Amino acid sequence: MKYWLMKSEPKTYSISDMKHEKTCIWDGVRNYQARNFLRQMTKGDLAFFYHSNTVPPGIIGLVKILESGIADPTQFDQKSQYYDPKSTPNTPRWQTVSVEFVEEFPKLISLAILKQEFSPDELLVTKKGNRLSVMPVAKNVAEKILVMKDGFYSGFH
Repeated sequence: MKYWLMKSEPKTYSISDMKHEKTCIWDGVRNYQARNFLRQMTKGDLAFFYHSNTVPPGIIGLVKILESGIADPTQFDQKSQYYDPKSTPNTPRWQTVSVEFVEEFPKLISLAILKQEFSPDELLVTKKGNRLSVMPVAKNVAEKILVMKDGFYSGFH
């Protein structure tokens, strides 16, 4: 099992939306590096749900990968802001995953706290200027975040 971090703006799709829907397709990713990370995900992997473009930004929950290798349906929808005219059903350019809600954390782990605890080499989301919406998380870092979310971690406040 691998760990990931997936960003979403709460105004667009929040952890509350995820909790209510229980499962969803993580569509609309239009960055090649983020897409390549989506392609590496496998069933059973876990992803931290990160609220971005909000104050404060941070990790707010956990989802599980249900299925990978899904052609993102928005690339074929001419009415979608994510439409890609160069993509066809026979040769889709954008793949994604379906995810399942696991839990909402009792308290958001803010980016400021993440920056205190992890270097940019340890956790990409703490790297200045990083705008990727999907990224890998090392197992040792993920395990520390899982301890932090329960409030048992001394640096958590």
